[in-house]
Amino acid sequence: MKAILFDLDGTLLPLDEKLFVDIYFTELSKVFSEYNIESNKLVEAIWAATHEIIKNDGKRTNEEAFWEKFKSIINIDLSSVKEVLEKFYANEFFTKLKKCSTENNLAKVAVNLAKKNGRKVVLATNPVFPIDALVRLKWTGLDIDDFDYVTHYSNSSFSKPNPKYYLDLCKKLDVEPKECLMIGNDERQDIFAASSVGMNCYLVTDYLYTYPECKVNCEKGSFEDLIEKLKTL
Repeated sequence: MKAILFDLDGTLLPLDEKLFVDIYFTELSKVFSEYNIESNKLVEAIWAATHEIIKNDGKRTNEEAFWEKFKSIINIDLSSVKEVLEKFYANEFFTKLKKCSTENNLAKVAVNLAKKNGRKVVLATNPVFPIDALVRLKWTGLDIDDFDYVTHYSNSSFSKPNPKYYLDLCKKLDVEPKECLMIGNDERQDIFAASSVGMNCYLVTDYLYTYPECKVNCEKGSFEDLIEKLKTL
């Protein structure tokens, strides 16, 4: 293997995603209330803008796709909004949303094992957030600098489960799909999509997302099992 890719939420970072979404929108609505934006309208705009990212075909960055759609629903000065969001991710997001996650003392162990033999290690989180939102990585004891490459909405033009997200990563890393190992907890977004382009995959089952229509055939196990797997590579 020349590259090992890690998903973040539910893989490196144990996360109650439903609670995460609930608290995220609650806290974000408080921040945007000073702009007299109703919470329902804000939620609608963010979901629509996120869906626009998922549909992105590579002709623009995910950041551009997100804000173009957002502004079409809520006409507001984007520069001031982005400033407010930057502060939100550094403060309310980091402190209030931490309760959605639990500790994973093995996350740093896994990343360090992946780095053996000069391999490239990537944080392949779905790039629907700005890089500021990756502050949640600190909840695992890791930092952006622990990775050779990190995906976020400013440096990506595709997202999961689009197979082109994985092909684009291979191009940026200068590796072939067969030289990569994708590690994730979501059968559709992580495993099915990555394996469809020829990547090797490992399904982490601690916070598993399954789908009846996704037939995945790869090695799987708990995060502790993953550690043993990485020791053999």
